[in-house]
Amino acid sequence: MIFLLSFSMIYISCNDDDSQEYIQIEEEQEEENNDPYAAIKQNFGNTIDLDNLYDYANQQIPNYITKDNSGSNQITDIKATLGRVLFYDKNLSKDNTIACASCHKQEFAFSDNLLASPGVNGNTERHSMRLVNARFSEETHFFWDERANTLEDQVILPIQSHVEMGFSGEDGFPSFEELFPKLEAIDYYQEFFKLVYGDENVTPVRIQECLAQFVRSIQSFDSKYDEGRAQVQEEFQPFPNFTMQENQGKLLFLQPPPNGGAGCMGCHRAPEFDIDPESLNNGIIGVIGDETELDLIVTKSPSLRDLFNANGELNGPMMHNGKFTTLEEVIEHYNTVSASPENTNLDPRLTGGGNNQGLNLTAEDKAALIAFLKTLGGTDMYTNPKWSDPFENN
Repeated sequence: MIFLLSFSMIYISCNDDDSQEYIQIEEEQEEENNDPYAAIKQNFGNTIDLDNLYDYANQQIPNYITKDNSGSNQITDIKATLGRVLFYDKNLSKDNTIACASCHKQEFAFSDNLLASPGVNGNTERHSMRLVNARFSEETHFFWDERANTLEDQVILPIQSHVEMGFSGEDGFPSFEELFPKLEAIDYYQEFFKLVYGDENVTPVRIQECLAQFVRSIQSFDSKYDEGRAQVQEEFQPFPNFTMQENQGKLLFLQPPPNGGAGCMGCHRAPEFDIDPESLNNGIIGVIGDETELDLIVTKSPSLRDLFNANGELNGPMMHNGKFTTLEEVIEHYNTVSASPENTNLDPRLTGGGNNQGLNLTAEDKAALIAFLKTLGGTDMYTNPKWSDPFENN
């Protein structure tokens, strides 16, 4: 009797433990089923913490940086986070092979080390422009030829490109409108759009808003130049942390040719180093792989910040057609550029007001300019997880 009683108590105790464990598992499953962000956590649990979002909206910006093309689309943490997912998601291409990040890679200042970037139907016609500091520019037009009036216009055009991401509606490719139900069928977008906008609808305006916020959040202000600029009152003062050669290069950059400078500042305005909105063509008029085919409508360039990465290497070939692979070639081009009958859109500032007046830079001048331009690159942007691929490590 004692044995049977003891066995019965042990059996009941084990039964109770099993029941408790079963109830706990059931509760956890119910909690997971009721979690409105279960798909986000499942897909991005190691890279996105909804309770502790990365700071996109209130990043530190030096007080000498004054240009900002955000307009009414001011950055918020949650929309930039959704923009980050959209930027890296290959589902935005017709065959799920290409994302925005396929052509704009973090390790190359959001440009590409390739001359032309592969798309779903061939290669891009122009080299992928660096996106770093796209926000800090007086110029609001985007692409090399400025065909997009705003960054919001720009971010969706590659998706609609027949070559790049394929939602073109041409030759049997899906239309841009077919992208929206495709994204709405993805569980993490259902949760993200409801979280951000209150419903699950994917619309062009919402994609534009979030992608543009993420791109504008990509900034680089931790360079040797910024360290020096913070220590002086104005640009022309020698920077205490610069070498003599770097300060010489800075003066050459800032001063116009009549005063012994190279006049770079006329088109690439410090301290943002953005392109002057009134700039015309820079004398590079060929297309990728064919110098005889003319491309005269290129009038924009990205910021000159982060031409070089943290290892001192160029972030890919230079110019829209990748004609130059060294900065020495770039500077020599500007040193000797001249007007030509076929280029009707050449900026007259490059030829001494149209008089084909060269810069007459010495070897020492060229080396100093390169030394200065290398001071414009930082380190944080290349590895900061807030701009990294959220699909990795999940």
